[in-house]
Amino acid sequence: MPISEHIRNKLSQVPHRPGVYLHKDRFGTVIYVGKALDLRKRVSHYFHPSRRMGWDLKFNALVDAIYDFDWHTVKNEPESLLLESRLVKEFQPRFNIDLKDDKRFLLLKVNMNDPIPRFTLTRLKKDDGCVYFGPFVHPSSVRRVLVLMRRKFKLRGCRPLTPVESDYRHCLFGNLKHCTAPCIGNVTREQYLVQVQAAIEFLEGRTDELRTELESEMRKSAQNLEFEKAAQLRDALEDLRRTTLKTEKFERIPYTLPMANNSESDLRELGKLLGLDKPPARIEGFDISNISGTFIVSSMVSFWHGRPDRSNYRRFRMKTVTTQNDFASMAEAVSRRYRRLLKEVTGLTHQLPTVSGLEMAALDGEEKEDEGTLEVCQPDGESESEEIKAPWVPQPKKGPALPDLILIDGGRGQLNAACEELARLGLSKIPILGLAKEFEEIHLPGEKLPLRPGLDSPAIKLLQRVRDEAHRFANTYNAQLRLKKISESLLDEFPGIGDTRKKALLRRFGSVQRLRLASIEELEQVSGFGGTMATELKRFLAARPSR
Repeated sequence: MPISEHIRNKLSQVPHRPGVYLHKDRFGTVIYVGKALDLRKRVSHYFHPSRRMGWDLKFNALVDAIYDFDWHTVKNEPESLLLESRLVKEFQPRFNIDLKDDKRFLLLKVNMNDPIPRFTLTRLKKDDGCVYFGPFVHPSSVRRVLVLMRRKFKLRGCRPLTPVESDYRHCLFGNLKHCTAPCIGNVTREQYLVQVQAAIEFLEGRTDELRTELESEMRKSAQNLEFEKAAQLRDALEDLRRTTLKTEKFERIPYTLPMANNSESDLRELGKLLGLDKPPARIEGFDISNISGTFIVSSMVSFWHGRPDRSNYRRFRMKTVTTQNDFASMAEAVSRRYRRLLKEVTGLTHQLPTVSGLEMAALDGEEKEDEGTLEVCQPDGESESEEIKAPWVPQPKKGPALPDLILIDGGRGQLNAACEELARLGLSKIPILGLAKEFEEIHLPGEKLPLRPGLDSPAIKLLQRVRDEAHRFANTYNAQLRLKKISESLLDEFPGIGDTRKKALLRRFGSVQRLRLASIEELEQVSGFGGTMATELKRFLAARPSR
């Protein structure tokens, strides 16, 4: 199948640099995520007809399904590995096999508040006051560097939270003099913390001294014909380089992917398509999520100049809708959002009209709490949270402001429900549209026939990004509520536990699934759980099967 002119033009723009690429089908869905040291060469391989005879059935099916692609450049191979893993976990592309599970790259952590701090490996970052380093894309290298670091700085590697003299008798680290043994008073805690701080500085990149020392020993071993030892030192230097290599950190969803290379151009196309006076700088999108009428929630995402503005995301748990009714749910979400926003913009609190069909008395007083709950960008506690550098866009004005365009996920019914609520609030002048997913139709108020600009339209692709982000945000909130309900119902069965202890457990571990994996020592660190209570809880969870 010959490649399209669109693909051909886009291939000419792909740089000869390391990075990740995303293949998408005609609906804009990401179907494959890959990495490459040379993006131009790697992506071009998919569109060489002469190579087709050597492809297997799966690869042929992937190439046939590719309608468009995006890419993002990085500095080095470790960055491409990190970003590829993150994108595969987020988009779950159907042609990817590896990296779809919940396994993450290794981190190093140390808790300076422990009686005798120690460095440990973990795959999950928590908000527990510990110091974290990583993630590291080469697990074997970081494990060997941890051993090297313990020997150089005389750090403990034993497992007990607070080792005592009885532990020292069986301690290999102490007997080999790899640890200064603060557990038996060989050094004071203050002296040991100096060793730990030196190791922290080492992990932050101050490795010149050790690197010079290893290089000197390697050359000396080679001169003495001790080639096996020289090879070990050479490998130690490579492990050190890999572990301390600086990498850029990424958001949970890099907001430059997947998107067009020029979002301002997309906004201009959208403005022309809708007949607006100017391109919409602020777009707010709504979606509804529920499971058979339970945990009915709504999301509102905000895009500024075509890019997600996460600080202005909002989510709602329905208060007046108790059955599966997307129209009523959309009406409540739109009413609550713009009733509150109108108060903030104008300062009016008593001149707003009463909204028919909604029990506003039930909403007042709780609206701020629910709407003001922002998305947790790292729900799994991961550490990569810094933004990718993006092309400059104008900064939004501080303070609340009405949007330039409202997007409703749905067809005519959801759109009409939203328009009625805007009319009650006197906000009918705000442009609004509904995006129906089956044929990507744009429904406009007062228009009988929908717009169908086509899947190649930059305006449609921009609306798809807003709609898909609203859908993801709503589903994430719904899943969080369901998990919380399951967790609470199981912990309620544990005798002697109250709301305070239950909240402390969930705040520390996040879910019952993670609570099952916790050791008794970790449980004892939670307020209200002594040795007996922690042991009983561990036995209780072991006796209950996972739900």
